[in-house]
Amino acid sequence: MASKSRYVWVEHELKDSSESKIPFVNAGLHYGFSVFEGIRCYATDTGAAIFRLEEHVDRLLDSAHIVGFRDLSFTRAELLEAIHKTVAANGFSACYIRPLIYLDGAMNLVVDSGKPRLMIAVWEWTSFLGAEARERGIRANISSYTRLHPNIMMTKAKVSGNYVGSILAKTESQRLGFDEAIMLDPQGYVAECSGENIFLVRDNVIYTVPKASILEGITRDSLITLARDLGYTVLEEPISRDQLYIADEVFVCGTAAEVIALREIDFRMIGDGKTGPVARLLQESFEQVTSGRHPRSAEWLSLVPAFDTAVAKA
Repeated sequence: MASKSRYVWVEHELKDSSESKIPFVNAGLHYGFSVFEGIRCYATDTGAAIFRLEEHVDRLLDSAHIVGFRDLSFTRAELLEAIHKTVAANGFSACYIRPLIYLDGAMNLVVDSGKPRLMIAVWEWTSFLGAEARERGIRANISSYTRLHPNIMMTKAKVSGNYVGSILAKTESQRLGFDEAIMLDPQGYVAECSGENIFLVRDNVIYTVPKASILEGITRDSLITLARDLGYTVLEEPISRDQLYIADEVFVCGTAAEVIALREIDFRMIGDGKTGPVARLLQESFEQVTSGRHPRSAEWLSLVPAFDTAVAKA
């Protein structure tokens, strides 16, 4: 991460970042009761463009609905506009966007006794796993932490509290010398990584896990579409950990990570021990999309309108 934002969206207006304070007593902070999105804005020849903005906003609103937020003080259209204004006001040509709806108050553990509040921050983003990871791939292990059971916590909502498990899993992996953690579901099948969805390739067929126990990533959906556009068969079915070991390729994807290969899992080399041809092709296709040079760019990129700060804050 590089430059921080000068302006942050708080409720219904832009404020200087120094003013973006929240009260100490709120269920979002104390209990992790908030929902959020991670969105990327990319530099293109025609200006800053946000990748699949509407799909991310819809998932944020779905998350709010799933956890039981009622009476949001903004509409979908207002949320889209607020994101555009926050990016424009900060002047970033490329950045990471984090809208968050947290539950203010509600220390009695009842949603309806608190109030949902909106904040949006943006910051410049470099590389989540490092430039070398894109070329060589990364090392992962099967985590000792299990992905949440769908009846313990809502897996279709991007809830802040869900990520405690992800933090524990990734921290464990890095302390053991790996780069990333692979979490299994409660039945013992592969679920996802700490913040990425996972795919494997075997005999030129791409496999990924079913949707039931994972967060359905928007990057995941994009890669499935791009892979099918390229003529690959993509199957969603349960995957065991040993299927990962004998795969020709394994790769992961997410808003932050984009597309990264796994060259080793549990001390076992995957394929040739480097980024494979399928992952490489999808990396290139995804980069073409996000830079505005792909046939799908027009439908997946949302250009940021040009606001000056004075107008954006009005």
